[in-house]
Amino acid sequence: MKKILIINGPNLNLLGTREPEIYGKFTLADIENTLKDFAKKMNVEIECFQSNHEGEIVDKIGGAKNNFEGIIINPAAYTHTSVAIRDAIASVEIPVIEVHISNIYSREQFRHNSFIAPVAVGQISGLGIKGYLLALEYFSGK
Repeated sequence: MKKILIINGPNLNLLGTREPEIYGKFTLADIENTLKDFAKKMNVEIECFQSNHEGEIVDKIGGAKNNFEGIIINPAAYTHTSVAIRDAIASVEIPVIEVHISNIYSREQFRHNSFIAPVAVGQISGLGIKGYLLALEYFSGK
């Protein structure tokens, strides 16, 4: 069974109350529960991780080598700032899909740049929770 790591970055633990007009009213727990249910249907095992700390995310990515067949990451604000997360992804040689709940290209100009996209196999932006499901479906091979 394929094992996929799902990483959520800073402030995503605040979903449900954080700018619901942008991110919706669902919580991080809602996303994780939805993904767990979908993973069972796809015959994929997932592990969910969230951190507000860049180094913890880098450590999690570094520890993924030989343990996961894919990574789905919503790096949140680190999308636009973290060379460290970008380099960690490049170094583990695991396929990564970058996911964003909101459409980062329809928001402030500074959000249009992603350090992650060049080292990811794909990016899904603006589809809410469905973006995570599409990424998981991709990794399931179904």
